[in-house]
Amino acid sequence: MSLWSGDELDLDAYLARIGLTGEVRPDLATLRAVHRAHVAAFPFENLEILLGRPILLGMGALQDKMVAACRGGYCYEQNLLFAAVLERIGFSFTGLGARVRMGSDKLRPVTHMALKVEADGGRWLCDVGFGGEGLLEPLPFQDGAQARQGDWTFGIAREPQDVHVLRSLHPEGWFDLYAFGPEPRFPVDYAVMNHYISTHPHSPFVSRVVVQRTEPGVRRSLVGPSFSTARPDGATEQQDVKPEDLAELLKREFRIELSEADADALARVYSSGT
Repeated sequence: MSLWSGDELDLDAYLARIGLTGEVRPDLATLRAVHRAHVAAFPFENLEILLGRPILLGMGALQDKMVAACRGGYCYEQNLLFAAVLERIGFSFTGLGARVRMGSDKLRPVTHMALKVEADGGRWLCDVGFGGEGLLEPLPFQDGAQARQGDWTFGIAREPQDVHVLRSLHPEGWFDLYAFGPEPRFPVDYAVMNHYISTHPHSPFVSRVVVQRTEPGVRRSLVGPSFSTARPDGATEQQDVKPEDLAELLKREFRIELSEADADALARVYSSGT
């Protein structure tokens, strides 16, 4: 069995799900293409937790949910599926653990997953599972690196003790997204993180709906009862969503189609939290 379960992956089904055709090989062009297509195809979402189901990280469960059922997932689901794809194609990479900042200087636990990937003689930060402010494509893993992706700009800054910070450029300046150190992480590490994030009462994902999608020119986000869109110039729009309108909004804005039973159950949970 491979470390990242690439041997269990149905690569053809995955590529069809993200709409990518042609040959894939372990080079930068493929890495960029797969990263962009993955972000475009899979929304960030925590709906299984709200529906009272465990977040399963086995490759069979990830493929059943995200590929066959056309759902999304949160960071461990997204990036573990992506890691299996990279392994299957033949990339060399390392798992990373990150402390989410989102502009705060508060020390938070390591609860986010990202990947450092080697391609064409360089190293690249890849992350298809950060949600609303996530990368669209690989970012050069270099101190001081900056890159424009669609209408968004990202950068990497270095701090003491070999800590790196992924940042997003806001109209008012750089905004820290998350910080990560050099220690390699493995699937068993993410299993422990996943248990905390999906069950602990202090987790931001156990008490409210969180669904997000990033596109080259707009970010869509549903957090609790509030649906918002944000653009690179700082313009935002926001509206409250009623429980009876939730399933239609998920379908229209995030391309998530729920069964009637799941839609009804989610509306009840959603209603109790609004």
